[in-house]
Amino acid sequence: MELHQRIVSAPVDFGAIRSEFGLASAYPAEAGAEARDAVDAFAGTRVDRTDIPFVTIDPPGAMDLDQALHIDRTPSGFTVHYAIADVGAVIPPDGALAKESGVRGQTFYLPDGTVPLHPRALSEGSASLLPDRTRPVALWTIELDEQAEPVRFTVVRALARSRARLDYSRVQADAEAGRLHPSVAALPEFGTRRIEAGLARGAIGLRLPAQAVVKDERADGHWRLVVEPRTAADDWNEQVSLLTGMCAAQIMLNADAPTGERVALLRTMPPPSDSAIDSMRRTAQALDVAWPVGEAVGRMLARLDPNTPAALVLMSEATTLLRGASYTVVDGAAGEPPAPAVLRHSAIGAPYAHVTAPLRRLSDRFATEICLARCAGAEVPSWVRDGLAGAAEAMRRSDGVAGKIERACIDLTESTLLARRTGAEFDAVVVREANGNRPAVVFIADPPVLGPCAGRPPEGETVRVRLVSADPRERKVSFAYPA
Repeated sequence: MELHQRIVSAPVDFGAIRSEFGLASAYPAEAGAEARDAVDAFAGTRVDRTDIPFVTIDPPGAMDLDQALHIDRTPSGFTVHYAIADVGAVIPPDGALAKESGVRGQTFYLPDGTVPLHPRALSEGSASLLPDRTRPVALWTIELDEQAEPVRFTVVRALARSRARLDYSRVQADAEAGRLHPSVAALPEFGTRRIEAGLARGAIGLRLPAQAVVKDERADGHWRLVVEPRTAADDWNEQVSLLTGMCAAQIMLNADAPTGERVALLRTMPPPSDSAIDSMRRTAQALDVAWPVGEAVGRMLARLDPNTPAALVLMSEATTLLRGASYTVVDGAAGEPPAPAVLRHSAIGAPYAHVTAPLRRLSDRFATEICLARCAGAEVPSWVRDGLAGAAEAMRRSDGVAGKIERACIDLTESTLLARRTGAEFDAVVVREANGNRPAVVFIADPPVLGPCAGRPPEGETVRVRLVSADPRERKVSFAYPA
């Protein structure tokens, strides 16, 4: 089914969702003052790397720029310089700002604006890696071989300066036209090799159509649903963050610390169950999708054309393999560390840590501080060790809230757009067949809506369904088959 869309919009008010989840943008006065008055605690001690012509790659309009990138193609492989906003250097660990960010956990994203982790004076101002501004950063230097596998890596406190602000669509267009910015000219080759390395590790990547709620510029207060395209540039850039997070995990889990103790805050995910993989194999067989014995799930999914019904079904089912993600604290002073399997992220195929988005996630500030201390041969600061359990819990809690907010905003927009179309018929792909009391799930493309469907439509087929109800108050839609 083609994902071509007409532009259909409707007035949607997300205020009720903000109220439901208790989202308040205003910061306590003392925390706001700390953000406005923030100073670099390590000023005068940093390595000056403003000579590196960094660039940022972010969505259009983003102001909280955590990361700046430069990649060199070398005779032996690649050198990645990745500058990350040094939030730990500008937030006093025992201040009001640290306390409030610990309560929030992360930035929450709604279609009509964000509820930021940190006050905008910091996250979109003095700490953001905006172009032509010298900023304090945690600078990762990662040397890789020809297969883009890391050979050496370290992180230090430095000064950096971004030269240009790019977005994903521009990077994609420039790559196709052969005019990429020199600082990221090696990104396509690097990204392609890192993707292959991930498949070799057993990584699982999903390329499901991503629903997004966007403003209709033609009508004030109107919103519409779109399917956001996933470009190769998105995938290449993602590989830089994944690589850095894997290097960070290795640094934290290395036992050669000054105290001989491992200290880490990891993003973990248990391996999928055999029964879940067996279920996927049965689905692939029913859809006539070849899946040779011994081929990893990730490789099978990577072969699929994401625009086909079979791919939509299998990638939707693959989400059942990627459950149980959490945050795991390792502290050698607290007893025996967890088993190696518990420390891995199964979708990545390796131990992994969040370190590349400290303006938007609490965990990244703590993990980065551990890596900086380890690479400097120093003790991990006591405020970091003392705060690890709290940071992990804040991330678990806020991750759950963030997911519910995203779903609520999409559900509200779906039901509002369809509210006056009850009884209308649509072409739909059957993403999941009915099973017991669990209804089938269908995806319609215009507008792009995913919803439950009564009846027993055949999985993986394109069928005609009828919209039974669309209730914005309940934020629910339902379909029926046959139409």
